[in-house]
Amino acid sequence: MHVLRTSASIPRPLAEVFSFFAAAVNLERITPPSLRFRIVTPGPIEMRRGTLIDYRLTLNGLPFRWRTEITEWEPPHAFTDSQIRGPYHTWVHRHTFQERGGSTWMVDEVRYRLPVWPLGEVALPLVRRQLAGIFRYRAERLASLFEPAINR
Repeated sequence: MHVLRTSASIPRPLAEVFSFFAAAVNLERITPPSLRFRIVTPGPIEMRRGTLIDYRLTLNGLPFRWRTEITEWEPPHAFTDSQIRGPYHTWVHRHTFQERGGSTWMVDEVRYRLPVWPLGEVALPLVRRQLAGIFRYRAERLASLFEPAINR
């Protein structure tokens, strides 16, 4: 199992930040355009434990479908989405949120395992670079979307 962990301070109250992430449609706004990421589950999507969400995306020129389930739902402090079907053997993404002096500290922790072990491990350096790039883009978009009100 591999782990990717990122964190960010978002200059907005906890309730506002959690609400943004609780709206599944916002995932499209913080995913790199090169992935051609689209939610195919009809909206609006009610986020709660057990919610299933289907996506379409393209990775390295290959289109595929991805289905996740919200396996933990603890508003406004955390939720977890776990892959039911997709490119990974295992994908568990836990999002946690903590209020810190009017801002929100957000942590993303992804535990993943590549398919077809050990052959899938050959691709691990490429996958790590791709995931780092996706989460770097996400951090940049979040910084832009949630820039301090005085800078808007």
